[in-house]
Amino acid sequence: MTLNLSLSQLVLAASMVLVAMAISTWQHLGLTKSLAIGAVRGTVQLIFMGYVLVTVFRINEPLLIGLLMVLMVILAAHTAAGRQKENKGDKKRVAYFAFISILISTTLTLFFVSQVVIDVDPWYSPQYLIPLAGMVIANSMNAAALGAERFASELCARRHHVEALLALGASPKEACEALMRKAVGAAMMPTISALMVVGLVSLPGMMSGQILSGVSPLLAVRYQLVVQFMIVSAAAMTSVMMVIFYARSFFDHEAQSLDLTRLIGH
Repeated sequence: MTLNLSLSQLVLAASMVLVAMAISTWQHLGLTKSLAIGAVRGTVQLIFMGYVLVTVFRINEPLLIGLLMVLMVILAAHTAAGRQKENKGDKKRVAYFAFISILISTTLTLFFVSQVVIDVDPWYSPQYLIPLAGMVIANSMNAAALGAERFASELCARRHHVEALLALGASPKEACEALMRKAVGAAMMPTISALMVVGLVSLPGMMSGQILSGVSPLLAVRYQLVVQFMIVSAAAMTSVMMVIFYARSFFDHEAQSLDLTRLIGH
């Protein structure tokens, strides 16, 4: 049985944010305004998405579902670019590479999970595709942002070493191989850490939500495992593609030297 959640109960739950705001004010953390804005913004965004999903579920058109997921990828790419430091490359390039990386990884992962693992019928069922896409895109966004930031930081710190390797005849791939591995590793670390503690330290949102809605815990565990494996695969594909695309953009057209204007920004 699913317990109904009234508006008054939701308002009561929202009062817990006041606790965080009070602690921020008490300890002079400077987070009170951010907490208030975040709570309001998150509420508005979720309510808006709720109405959007009701409409999408009712219309149930593949084109509309696809457009919604592309929009989610665009917003994720923009967010990933926004996390980059001002002096760490061009954010437009990051957004473009993040969009391509997230779109490819999301498409491949969703196709495999929905058609091979779960066997969704019809294939465009928004009940499955949109929630799964949201989880994949969110985690891929984090992987893209971390990969780009870590690679730019490594390149800034070791650019003279990279230039020396290029002068000795190394290709851009050979000169940046170690840096790229570090960037991909850093991008994957949060996903791997989450996988290590799932079920022991944390009960993920999807699993908890299913249990609260009355689904058998064992069935909820199966779905959560599918989600965890899906997220790992998508994060790996996204981080590798993001770092490869981003690394190439730092070299000139002849691929013989670093484009320092791109490295330090404009």
